[in-house]
Amino acid sequence: MGKRHTIEVTVGAFVVLGVVALFFLAMQVSNLSQASSGDGYHLTARFSNIGSLKVRSPVTMAGVRIGRVESIGFDKTRYEALVTMRIDAGIDSIPEDTFANIFTAGLLGEQYIGLEPGGSPDFLRDGDEIANTQSALLLEQMIGQFLFKKAGESG
Repeated sequence: MGKRHTIEVTVGAFVVLGVVALFFLAMQVSNLSQASSGDGYHLTARFSNIGSLKVRSPVTMAGVRIGRVESIGFDKTRYEALVTMRIDAGIDSIPEDTFANIFTAGLLGEQYIGLEPGGSPDFLRDGDEIANTQSALLLEQMIGQFLFKKAGESG
């Protein structure tokens, strides 16, 4: 009876460790484990199409996460998506002529904003808008254009 009890406790411990490991994995995938502390400043950017960009998506520069998407809205006068980003406080020298692009991590991964710095000596400040943007490239549109092009060549 003592041996059976030991096996049950061991199996129970492995199940608990598995659940804890799944919890940490879920936190990493959902980006909730890296919630910002609220420090930093806001930048906005307008895109004609944001694809599947979501709130809390990373904002990167040179492949390093420097912030997160804080909110996504719709501008009814210009018919564009208005994205507000919170940039970490330590990143305070982003040139005014920086480009904001929406990229996809991998073929079908999450979308994020990649900032490519320009050469301006002036820097973006809290509340500024990034004027140079490139919208998301949608896989469906690229496939449609490819098929349309191939159909035109063969016909």
